[in-house]
Amino acid sequence: MLRAAETTWKTDTGRQRRDNEDNALARPPVFVVADGMGGAQAGEVASRIAVEVFQQELPDSGSPEERLASCVRAANRRIYDLSRAEHERAGMGTTLTAAYLDDAELAIAHVGDSRAYLFRDGSLTRLTQDHSLVEELVRRGKLTEEQAAEHPQRSIITRALGPEPDVEVDTFTYPVRAGDVLLLCSDGLTSMIGEDVVSQVLGSSPTLEQAATGLIAEANEAGGRDNITVVLFRLEAVGGDSSAVEEPTVVGLEPQREGSAAPQGARSGTATSPSATLTAPSPSPARSRVRVPLARRQGKPPRAADARSRQRPRRYAKPIAAVIAIVVVLFLVGGGGYLASRQLFFIATDPQGIVTIYRGLPYQLPGGLNLYETFYVSGVPASLVPADRRRQLLNHQLRSQTDASNLVRELELGQLAK
Repeated sequence: MLRAAETTWKTDTGRQRRDNEDNALARPPVFVVADGMGGAQAGEVASRIAVEVFQQELPDSGSPEERLASCVRAANRRIYDLSRAEHERAGMGTTLTAAYLDDAELAIAHVGDSRAYLFRDGSLTRLTQDHSLVEELVRRGKLTEEQAAEHPQRSIITRALGPEPDVEVDTFTYPVRAGDVLLLCSDGLTSMIGEDVVSQVLGSSPTLEQAATGLIAEANEAGGRDNITVVLFRLEAVGGDSSAVEEPTVVGLEPQREGSAAPQGARSGTATSPSATLTAPSPSPARSRVRVPLARRQGKPPRAADARSRQRPRRYAKPIAAVIAIVVVLFLVGGGGYLASRQLFFIATDPQGIVTIYRGLPYQLPGGLNLYETFYVSGVPASLVPADRRRQLLNHQLRSQTDASNLVRELELGQLAK
């Protein structure tokens, strides 16, 4: 049987923010980090609500993963209801990464871009994957790790607690053993320093309290653009059972960029009582990063719309539509017309609201016959494109393959001018 023998948390506002919207809980066997978003104290309120739910007893029934997920969904509903009831809380939300130690296993529930890590025998393994725009682009092979690190939209997350009445929760269970160190942290740490630096600090620090101080110092030295929160706990065997458990396998986790070091103060606490919950009650301005849940992606595939036919008397509408349909079909049936249409492309959105390149003509014939086909699906929701550029980009204008591809590529790299 395992227990958390040494536990500590620390937080710091960072060098570029006035207030701290992070909250945390370190009360074995439950550990939580929440990173709030929203203005007028909304971010701090959202993260605090999430932590308060986990301060209560977990549900009695279900596996550890199911019990954690139930708490996450309950927190999401409370945040969502409050944001709808109070105008000044509208749009608030929070990320959340929670862990529960259950004998020789660690259950994790995760939403957003906070992270959980396992440090074992000098090696650091990430246990969660970010729900962020650039992470999705990296997974699709459309951005490299180097491009993602400098991408102007790197702070946009695709999943959070609060914006929608329901939330999708990632849950995992990993075998752990005595001597393992677990780290939960907000992205204020991992967006500033690389995993190699995190591993170095954890491996060279005599105590977890010193490790937490060192991690925050590294993030601040690298710029400290966001609030920084870390929760650390070390496992030990109780009852005379110190046997090792098979190491977990984590797929698709690559190291991030490296930062530099310099000491920096931070407020801290040791989780030995129920009061070890971190809060930041002061008001905070709107976060500069925009967080867009996938559930908010909107858009429809291009559809035929003959406005002129609707302006004519109704008795002529059907005959005119039929004539137009026949003419278009005859045009496309002709070999030359068909080949010409294969060289034409336009940009619109797919049913999920993602910017997409289509090959063909932006029309749909009666009976649901499309005169276009999907050519390339980007990783960018149309809702993220500035309104003025959106009208120019998604206007169904016919383009060459090169022109359409170049425009979407610039959009994915954040280089499309406003």
